[in-house]
Amino acid sequence: MTAATGSDVLDLWDRSAREHAGAPALMTPHRVLTYRDADRLTDAWAAGLAGHGAAPGRLVGLAFGDPARTVLGMLAALKAGAGFTVLDDRLPAAARAALVHRTAAAVWLGDGSHAPDGAYVPADDVLADGGARPVRPAPRASGTDVAYVLFTSGSTGRPKGTVVERDALGRFAAGVAERLELAPGDRWLQVASLGFDVMIEEVFPALAAGAAVVCRADTRALDAEELHTVMARTGTTVVELSTQYWMEYARWLDTGDVTTPAALRTVVVGGERMDPRPYRAWQARQPAALAHVYGLTECTVSSTFYTGLLPSAAVEVPLGTPLRDVEISVRRDGRPVPDGESGEIHIGGPLLARGFLDDEAATARRFVPDPVSATPGARLYVTGDLGRIDADGHLVFLGRVDDQVKIRGYRLEPARVERALCEVEGVDQAVVFPDPQTATVLWAFTVPAGPQAAPLPGEAVHLTGADRDALVTPLEAQLPDWAVPRMLYRVAVLPKNPHGKIDKRLLATWAAAAAVAGPATPATPAAGHPDAAGEPLRTVLGLFREVLGAPGLGPDDNFFDHGGQSLLAMRLLARLRESFPAATGLRASALFAAPTPRLLAETLATRGPAPL
Repeated sequence: MTAATGSDVLDLWDRSAREHAGAPALMTPHRVLTYRDADRLTDAWAAGLAGHGAAPGRLVGLAFGDPARTVLGMLAALKAGAGFTVLDDRLPAAARAALVHRTAAAVWLGDGSHAPDGAYVPADDVLADGGARPVRPAPRASGTDVAYVLFTSGSTGRPKGTVVERDALGRFAAGVAERLELAPGDRWLQVASLGFDVMIEEVFPALAAGAAVVCRADTRALDAEELHTVMARTGTTVVELSTQYWMEYARWLDTGDVTTPAALRTVVVGGERMDPRPYRAWQARQPAALAHVYGLTECTVSSTFYTGLLPSAAVEVPLGTPLRDVEISVRRDGRPVPDGESGEIHIGGPLLARGFLDDEAATARRFVPDPVSATPGARLYVTGDLGRIDADGHLVFLGRVDDQVKIRGYRLEPARVERALCEVEGVDQAVVFPDPQTATVLWAFTVPAGPQAAPLPGEAVHLTGADRDALVTPLEAQLPDWAVPRMLYRVAVLPKNPHGKIDKRLLATWAAAAAVAGPATPATPAAGHPDAAGEPLRTVLGLFREVLGAPGLGPDDNFFDHGGQSLLAMRLLARLRESFPAATGLRASALFAAPTPRLLAETLATRGPAPL
C-alpha cells in the first residue's frame, strides 16, 4: 500500500471508501460495516458534531464502552475538522473529571458509565434503506490542526496530554501500512485499551490500506485462550500485543502445543525490552511472523520496526529501522555518534507531536531544536532511552538514561548486568541497583524461574555459598569486577510502585529485614495457612502458589495482595481451565469477586463438577 507523503488522514480514508466501498471496514460480534456504510454513518455523525461546535482546532471527546463506536467517533471528529480525545474508563472519577476540564472539548460522545454529563450517542439510522446521503461538513482542516490528544502519566503524576497533528497521523498511517504490507484483505484485531496510543496503530493504518478493523464487543481484556479463539473465529491477520501480553500468549501456545491461527500472519509486539530467547523460540515454531516495534506517544506511536529473523548469536532483539518520515539518531550532548557507539536515542521528522497540551515548559524540555539539521525549524524528541545503531543499521535498545549509575567512578547501565543475570539457568527476572547507603557496590534481586525456589512474598533471601556462587561466577566471566553485584537476594516478585516502576525502595526494605533476621530457611506455608484437605481448594491453592510464585500462600490470602495483576490473572485462568471444566467461560473479573483460593474454589464448586 502506498500513499502520497503528507496526505491528510481523511484523504487516505476517502480513497479506501472509494476503491473498496463494499469491503468490510469495521467488524464487530454483531455486525459488519462496509466502507460505504461507515462513510455514510460518520458523515452524518460529523454533521451533528459540527452543529455542536466541532471545528478545526477544537476537540471531540469520546467516552464509549464500545470499541467500534469509538473508531466511528474518531473518524467523525476528523471529518468535522476537529481532533478527538478518548476518556479512559480505568481512571478514577476525579482524574476523569480533571481531564474533561483540561481538554475543553466542544462536545462529548459516549454512553459508557464513565461518560461526562452532556455526552450523547449519535443515531445510526442513516444506514436504513432509502435514507438520504448525509452531507459531510464543508470546512477542511489543515495538516497542522490537531488530530488527537491522548494522555500519558507524567513523572509528577499529572497526566501529560500529547497533541498530534493531522499531517503526522496521515504520514504515520501510510508508513505503517507500507512497512507491514497491509492490504484490503487484512483484518487487524483491536485489543488495546481505548485510551492507549496503540489503538491509533490498530485503526488508522488498516483503514488507510482498505483493510478491516476487528472490534470486540466491549473493552474487557482477553486472556490468552480467548485471544486465540477470537483471532481464529474472525480470520484476524494482524494483531498488536504488549511484550508481557505476547509472552503470556506464547506461553499458552507452548503449554497446549498449539500454533497460531491459520490466517494470522503478523504479531506486532513492543512496549518494553524483549528477551531474545522466547522471541527466537517463537520464530522457530510459530507460523505467524513477529514485528518488534519501538516508539512513544509523543512521536505518533511506533517509530521503528524490526521484522527480520533474529540471528542465533543476537543478545538483544533489535528495535529495527525507522518508518519513512521518521528520523532516528543516537546522540551525546545533542551531536550524533558513529554507528556502534551508545548514546541517547533522539527521534525527529514530521511525525513528532506538536507538544504537550497547555504545558510549554515540558514541551520545551523534551522537544528541542536540532542543532545539526539543515532544515529550518527541525525538532527532535529526547527520548531518555539509550541505544546504538548496529552493523545492520538496526536500532538497539540499551536501557534508560536515568537508569545509568556510577560505581567506583565507572558508569554502568544496570540493564547490562540484569541481562547477564537472566541468562543464568534458573533466573527468570532480575533488577540491579547500587547499595542505597554507600552506592559503592551493586545489589541484585532475582526472581527464580521455578516457584518452588521462591521465598515468601514480601521477603528477600540473602544468597550465600553455592547459591551466590552460581550467580556470581558466570558474571565474573563476562563483566569487570566493579560491575559484578556483591550483595545478591532472591525474591518471589519484583514489586511495582504506583507508577508501574520496580519499587527499589521496597526491595531495600526487604533486604534490611533479611539482614536483621539472619539467614533464611526454605519457605514453608505460614502459620494459620494449612494446606487444604479437599478439592477443589487443594488444586486451586496450588495454582495460586504456582502462578504467583508464592509457595507459602494460604487459602485465604488475596491474589492482588501478593503480586497479582491482569496478566497473571490470565495465566491463572488458563491453568484453572486445564483442571476444571467449570472454569470454562470464567472471566478475569471473577478474581475481583473471589480473590482468595478459598473463595474461588467455592465459586468453581457452584459452577460445575470437580477437577478432571
